[in-house]
Amino acid sequence: MSSDSHPLRRSTDRTPRSGTRTVTLVLTVRPGHARPGAALDRLLDQVPSSVREVVLIGGPTGQGAAREGMDVRRLGDWDFTRGDIPHAALLAATGDLVVLMNADGSMSPHEIPHYLHYLESGYDFVKGSRFIAGGDYADYPLSRRLGHRALLRVARRLYGQHLTDLWYGFCAFRRPFVDLLDLREDGVELGAELVTHALHYGLRVAEVPSLELPRRPAGRHGPPHPRTVRDGARILGTLLDERPHNALSRLAHGPFRGSRDSSV
Repeated sequence: MSSDSHPLRRSTDRTPRSGTRTVTLVLTVRPGHARPGAALDRLLDQVPSSVREVVLIGGPTGQGAAREGMDVRRLGDWDFTRGDIPHAALLAATGDLVVLMNADGSMSPHEIPHYLHYLESGYDFVKGSRFIAGGDYADYPLSRRLGHRALLRVARRLYGQHLTDLWYGFCAFRRPFVDLLDLREDGVELGAELVTHALHYGLRVAEVPSLELPRRPAGRHGPPHPRTVRDGARILGTLLDERPHNALSRLAHGPFRGSRDSSV
Protein backbone atom coordinates (compact mmCIF):
# COMPACT_ATOMS: atom_id res chain seq x y z
CA MET A 1 0.00 0.00 0.00
CA SER A 2 1.18 3.50 -0.75
CA SER A 3 0.97 6.44 1.64
CA ASP A 4 1.84 9.13 -0.91
CA SER A 5 -1.59 10.67 -0.50
CA HIS A 6 -2.70 11.25 3.07
CA PRO A 7 -6.11 12.99 3.29
CA LEU A 8 -6.58 12.35 7.01
CA ARG A 9 -5.87 14.65 9.95
CA ARG A 10 -2.56 14.56 11.78
CA SER A 11 -1.61 15.62 15.31
CA THR A 12 -0.38 18.99 14.07
CA ASP A 13 -3.69 19.91 12.44
CA ARG A 14 -6.10 22.29 14.11
CA THR A 15 -8.97 20.75 16.07
CA PRO A 16 -12.00 20.43 13.76
CA ARG A 17 -15.21 22.22 14.54
CA SER A 18 -17.85 20.04 16.17
CA GLY A 19 -21.43 19.69 15.00
CA THR A 20 -20.58 19.78 11.28
CA ARG A 21 -19.96 16.09 10.56
CA THR A 22 -22.37 13.43 9.35
CA VAL A 23 -22.13 9.97 10.94
CA THR A 24 -22.66 6.48 9.47
CA LEU A 25 -23.02 3.39 11.68
CA VAL A 26 -21.94 0.13 10.02
CA LEU A 27 -23.65 -2.64 11.96
CA THR A 28 -22.93 -6.37 11.61
CA VAL A 29 -25.82 -8.77 12.28
CA ARG A 30 -24.49 -12.30 12.59
CA PRO A 31 -26.83 -15.26 11.99
CA GLY A 32 -28.01 -17.47 14.82
CA HIS A 33 -29.10 -14.93 17.45
CA ALA A 34 -32.43 -15.36 19.16
CA ARG A 35 -35.18 -13.10 17.74
CA PRO A 36 -32.72 -10.93 15.80
CA GLY A 37 -35.40 -8.62 14.39
CA ALA A 38 -36.77 -7.50 17.75
CA ALA A 39 -33.29 -7.21 19.26
CA LEU A 40 -32.07 -5.09 16.36
CA ASP A 41 -35.06 -2.77 16.59
CA ARG A 42 -34.28 -2.20 20.28
CA LEU A 43 -30.64 -1.55 19.45
CA LEU A 44 -31.52 0.99 16.74
CA ASP A 45 -33.74 2.80 19.21
CA GLN A 46 -30.63 3.37 21.35
CA VAL A 47 -28.52 4.83 18.51
CA PRO A 48 -27.84 8.53 19.21
CA SER A 49 -29.52 11.12 17.02
CA SER A 50 -26.15 12.21 15.61
CA VAL A 51 -26.15 9.00 13.52
CA ARG A 52 -28.12 9.76 10.36
CA GLU A 53 -27.27 6.63 8.37
CA VAL A 54 -27.06 2.91 9.29
CA VAL A 55 -25.61 0.25 6.98
CA LEU A 56 -26.70 -3.26 8.04
CA ILE A 57 -24.64 -6.33 7.17
CA GLY A 58 -26.58 -9.59 7.38
CA GLY A 59 -29.88 -10.25 9.10
CA PRO A 60 -33.29 -11.20 7.65
CA THR A 61 -34.81 -9.09 4.90
CA GLY A 62 -36.84 -6.23 6.30
CA GLN A 63 -34.99 -6.33 9.61
CA GLY A 64 -34.34 -3.00 11.31
CA ALA A 65 -36.99 -0.30 11.53
CA ALA A 66 -35.74 3.13 10.54
CA ARG A 67 -36.19 5.89 13.10
CA GLU A 68 -37.36 9.28 11.89
CA GLY A 69 -34.37 11.12 10.46
CA MET A 70 -32.32 7.90 10.11
CA ASP A 71 -31.67 6.13 6.81
CA VAL A 72 -31.29 2.35 7.29
CA ARG A 73 -29.87 0.36 4.38
CA ARG A 74 -29.30 -3.39 4.31
CA LEU A 75 -26.63 -5.06 2.19
CA GLY A 76 -27.02 -8.57 0.84
CA ASP A 77 -26.24 -11.78 2.72
CA TRP A 78 -22.64 -12.16 3.87
CA ASP A 79 -20.48 -15.17 4.65
CA PHE A 80 -18.89 -14.19 7.96
CA THR A 81 -16.17 -16.85 7.61
CA ARG A 82 -14.62 -14.50 5.02
CA GLY A 83 -14.30 -11.62 7.47
CA ASP A 84 -16.53 -9.58 9.75
CA ILE A 85 -17.40 -6.90 7.19
CA PRO A 86 -17.48 -6.86 3.38
CA HIS A 87 -15.65 -3.99 1.76
CA ALA A 88 -18.94 -3.01 0.13
CA ALA A 89 -20.20 -1.97 3.58
CA LEU A 90 -17.31 0.42 4.11
CA LEU A 91 -17.69 1.84 0.62
CA ALA A 92 -21.44 2.27 1.15
CA ALA A 93 -20.91 4.55 4.15
CA THR A 94 -21.48 8.18 3.10
CA GLY A 95 -20.97 9.93 6.46
CA ASP A 96 -17.89 11.98 7.29
CA LEU A 97 -17.36 9.76 10.34
CA VAL A 98 -17.87 5.98 10.35
CA VAL A 99 -18.60 3.85 13.43
CA LEU A 100 -18.31 0.05 13.37
CA MET A 101 -19.98 -2.22 15.90
CA ASN A 102 -21.61 -5.64 16.28
CA ALA A 103 -25.33 -6.13 16.79
CA ASP A 104 -24.93 -9.20 19.02
CA GLY A 105 -25.68 -7.29 22.21
CA SER A 106 -22.04 -7.06 23.33
CA MET A 107 -21.61 -3.41 22.29
CA SER A 108 -23.79 -0.50 23.40
CA PRO A 109 -24.78 2.37 21.07
CA HIS A 110 -24.77 4.61 24.15
CA GLU A 111 -20.95 4.65 23.89
CA ILE A 112 -20.94 6.08 20.35
CA PRO A 113 -20.81 9.79 21.44
CA HIS A 114 -17.59 9.03 23.35
CA TYR A 115 -15.94 7.76 20.16
CA LEU A 116 -17.18 10.73 18.14
CA HIS A 117 -15.86 13.14 20.77
CA TYR A 118 -12.31 11.92 20.22
CA LEU A 119 -12.66 12.11 16.43
CA GLU A 120 -13.92 15.68 16.72
CA SER A 121 -10.97 16.43 19.00
CA GLY A 122 -8.46 15.62 16.27
CA TYR A 123 -7.85 11.87 16.46
CA ASP A 124 -7.98 9.86 13.23
CA PHE A 125 -8.95 6.43 14.55
CA VAL A 126 -10.71 5.66 17.83
CA LYS A 127 -11.08 2.15 19.19
CA GLY A 128 -12.67 0.68 22.28
CA SER A 129 -10.63 -1.09 24.93
CA ARG A 130 -11.90 -3.49 27.57
CA PHE A 131 -8.59 -3.38 29.42
CA ILE A 132 -8.18 0.26 30.44
CA ALA A 133 -9.82 2.08 33.37
CA GLY A 134 -13.57 2.19 32.81
CA GLY A 135 -13.60 -0.79 30.44
CA ASP A 136 -14.53 -4.39 31.21
CA TYR A 137 -15.67 -7.63 29.62
CA ALA A 138 -18.38 -10.12 30.52
CA ASP A 139 -17.20 -13.22 28.68
CA TYR A 140 -13.68 -13.68 27.33
CA PRO A 141 -12.42 -17.28 27.14
CA LEU A 142 -8.92 -18.06 28.36
CA SER A 143 -7.81 -19.26 24.92
CA ARG A 144 -8.64 -15.91 23.36
CA ARG A 145 -7.04 -14.00 26.23
CA LEU A 146 -3.76 -15.88 25.75
CA GLY A 147 -3.84 -15.42 21.98
CA HIS A 148 -4.69 -11.75 22.33
CA ARG A 149 -1.83 -11.18 24.77
CA ALA A 150 0.66 -12.77 22.37
CA LEU A 151 -0.58 -10.68 19.42
CA LEU A 152 -0.39 -7.51 21.52
CA ARG A 153 3.28 -8.15 22.25
CA VAL A 154 4.00 -8.61 18.55
CA ALA A 155 2.07 -5.46 17.62
CA ARG A 156 3.86 -3.38 20.26
CA ARG A 157 7.27 -4.47 18.98
CA LEU A 158 6.42 -4.05 15.30
CA TYR A 159 4.71 -0.67 15.55
CA GLY A 160 6.06 0.85 18.77
CA GLN A 161 2.51 1.47 20.00
CA HIS A 162 1.31 0.58 23.48
CA LEU A 163 -2.21 -0.56 22.64
CA THR A 164 -4.18 -2.53 25.21
CA ASP A 165 -6.93 -4.16 23.14
CA LEU A 166 -6.18 -5.28 19.58
CA TRP A 167 -9.07 -7.68 19.00
CA TYR A 168 -12.10 -5.61 20.06
CA GLY A 169 -14.21 -4.51 17.10
CA PHE A 170 -15.93 -1.34 18.36
CA CYS A 171 -14.18 1.51 16.53
CA ALA A 172 -14.70 4.77 14.66
CA PHE A 173 -12.71 6.67 12.06
CA ARG A 174 -12.88 9.34 9.39
CA ARG A 175 -14.41 8.33 6.06
CA PRO A 176 -11.23 9.11 3.99
CA PHE A 177 -9.56 6.22 5.86
CA VAL A 178 -11.63 3.86 3.66
CA ASP A 179 -10.01 5.32 0.55
CA LEU A 180 -6.56 4.48 1.96
CA LEU A 181 -7.36 0.81 2.50
CA ASP A 182 -6.00 -1.68 0.01
CA LEU A 183 -9.21 -3.61 -0.63
CA ARG A 184 -7.57 -6.78 -1.90
CA GLU A 185 -9.63 -9.25 0.09
CA ASP A 186 -13.39 -9.75 0.20
CA GLY A 187 -13.66 -8.83 3.87
CA VAL A 188 -11.79 -7.42 6.82
CA GLU A 189 -11.97 -8.18 10.52
CA LEU A 190 -13.55 -5.69 12.88
CA GLY A 191 -10.86 -4.24 15.10
CA ALA A 192 -7.46 -5.78 14.57
CA GLU A 193 -7.04 -5.52 10.80
CA LEU A 194 -8.37 -1.96 10.65
CA VAL A 195 -6.17 -0.94 13.59
CA THR A 196 -3.18 -2.43 11.79
CA HIS A 197 -3.93 -0.34 8.70
CA ALA A 198 -4.26 2.77 10.89
CA LEU A 199 -0.86 2.06 12.49
CA HIS A 200 0.64 1.44 9.06
CA TYR A 201 -0.27 4.97 7.98
CA GLY A 202 0.83 6.54 11.26
CA LEU A 203 -2.61 7.85 12.19
CA ARG A 204 -3.43 9.26 15.62
CA VAL A 205 -5.06 6.32 17.41
CA ALA A 206 -7.02 6.77 20.64
CA GLU A 207 -8.31 4.02 22.91
CA VAL A 208 -11.46 4.71 24.91
CA PRO A 209 -12.90 2.50 27.68
CA SER A 210 -15.67 0.19 26.55
CA LEU A 211 -17.82 -2.31 28.43
CA GLU A 212 -18.31 -5.55 26.52
CA LEU A 213 -21.73 -6.84 27.54
CA PRO A 214 -22.87 -10.50 27.47
CA ARG A 215 -23.67 -11.60 23.95
CA ARG A 216 -27.18 -12.71 23.12
CA PRO A 217 -27.42 -16.50 22.97
CA ALA A 218 -26.49 -17.88 19.56
CA GLY A 219 -28.75 -20.34 17.84
CA ARG A 220 -27.86 -23.52 16.09
CA HIS A 221 -26.45 -21.69 13.07
CA GLY A 222 -23.44 -20.06 14.66
CA PRO A 223 -21.11 -20.06 17.68
CA PRO A 224 -21.06 -17.06 20.05
CA HIS A 225 -17.31 -16.52 19.60
CA PRO A 226 -15.23 -16.35 16.40
CA ARG A 227 -12.67 -19.08 15.77
CA THR A 228 -9.64 -18.24 17.88
CA VAL A 229 -6.94 -19.96 15.80
CA ARG A 230 -8.29 -18.74 12.46
CA ASP A 231 -8.68 -15.18 13.67
CA GLY A 232 -5.28 -15.15 15.35
CA ALA A 233 -3.48 -16.43 12.26
CA ARG A 234 -5.20 -13.89 10.05
CA ILE A 235 -4.41 -10.99 12.39
CA LEU A 236 -0.78 -12.07 12.77
CA GLY A 237 -0.41 -12.20 8.99
CA THR A 238 -1.82 -8.68 8.68
CA LEU A 239 0.49 -7.37 11.42
CA LEU A 240 3.50 -8.72 9.53
CA ASP A 241 2.31 -7.60 6.09
CA GLU A 242 1.69 -4.01 7.19
CA ARG A 243 4.77 -3.63 9.40
CA PRO A 244 7.02 -0.56 9.05
CA HIS A 245 10.36 -1.00 7.27
CA ASN A 246 12.32 -0.90 10.53
CA ALA A 247 9.96 -3.20 12.43
CA LEU A 248 11.91 -6.44 12.11
CA SER A 249 15.06 -4.91 13.59
CA ARG A 250 13.00 -3.60 16.52
CA LEU A 251 11.45 -7.03 16.94
CA ALA A 252 14.86 -8.72 17.05
CA HIS A 253 16.33 -6.55 19.81
CA GLY A 254 15.43 -6.99 23.43
CA PRO A 255 12.56 -8.75 25.22
CA PHE A 256 8.96 -7.88 24.58
CA ARG A 257 7.83 -4.88 26.53
CA GLY A 258 4.70 -5.31 28.52
CA SER A 259 5.28 -9.03 28.99
CA ARG A 260 4.12 -8.62 32.57
CA ASP A 261 1.29 -6.26 31.72
CA SER A 262 -1.66 -7.45 33.81
CA SER A 263 -4.16 -5.38 31.86
CA VAL A 264 -4.50 -7.93 29.05
